[in-house]
Amino acid sequence: MKSKYLISVADLSTDDILGLIDDAVKMKSKETAPVFEDKVLALLFEKPSLRTKVSFDLAMHQLGGHTIYLGEKEVGLGDREPVYDVAKVLSRYVDVIAARTYAHETVKEFARYSDIPVINALSDLEHPCQALSDLLTIHEKKGKLNGITLAYIGDGNNVANSLLLAASLVGMNIRIASPKGYAVNAEIEYEARVFAGVNGSQVIVTNDPAEAVEGAHVVYTDVWTSMGQESEARERIAVFAPYQVNRRLLSFASHDAIIMHDLPAHHGQEVAAGILYSDSSVVFDQAENRMHMQKAILAKLLE
Repeated sequence: MKSKYLISVADLSTDDILGLIDDAVKMKSKETAPVFEDKVLALLFEKPSLRTKVSFDLAMHQLGGHTIYLGEKEVGLGDREPVYDVAKVLSRYVDVIAARTYAHETVKEFARYSDIPVINALSDLEHPCQALSDLLTIHEKKGKLNGITLAYIGDGNNVANSLLLAASLVGMNIRIASPKGYAVNAEIEYEARVFAGVNGSQVIVTNDPAEAVEGAHVVYTDVWTSMGQESEARERIAVFAPYQVNRRLLSFASHDAIIMHDLPAHHGQEVAAGILYSDSSVVFDQAENRMHMQKAILAKLLE
């Protein structure tokens, strides 16, 4: 890998991503043994989590190490104690840190001051571990990444931003459909278009869900209201209603399209009731693959 941290998907090269997928496949099939006895991962979380917490904890355990969980009340990052001080102290105690923060600038600052590897376990701008795990799932289900078309429908949030970078780096076509005012980050879109130009793929950003889904091999959605946006929920439900992933919208996709969602899901909102329990859904494979991809990331950063 290009560096000893993973803050953005753009910190990785195409070869880095493909190498991580290959490593994750091997780890999932138990071809590799635990390699990091006595290594310690600190989970530094400003936001609560189910999948991120459990998957990182089990990933480190399966690699032979163990974890320490530090929630918002234990640390008070940037409030009770400066980011610089926390980064320097934890660098003396543990071997790697996964930070789940509200602001992307916080995890960037933390990585700048840390003397050990830092992983972005979610920020308001990106969710790199989720996107990399999603590529692992698509690779499993479709047998390849290059030339696959992924349609993301909904809020241009942190997951959408990371998927945009990840897909364009591995030669996948990606189409993102969001309402006006809820598009992906403009700088990330520009960066993804540069990657796509190098890797021979296509980036489309539109307001039309049907245009995005037309012939797509993967249809992906996420919650309309993310953590910290609860006060906007009523407004967002009204704005995003035409962007629900339902049978009508899926009829535009490839006949063998898979359906993805990073969970938790609001059934009946961003996705029609029952869709995520259909034969086309791979959401629980997605959830499991967080653990396997994070094993690969941890192993690479600690080698």
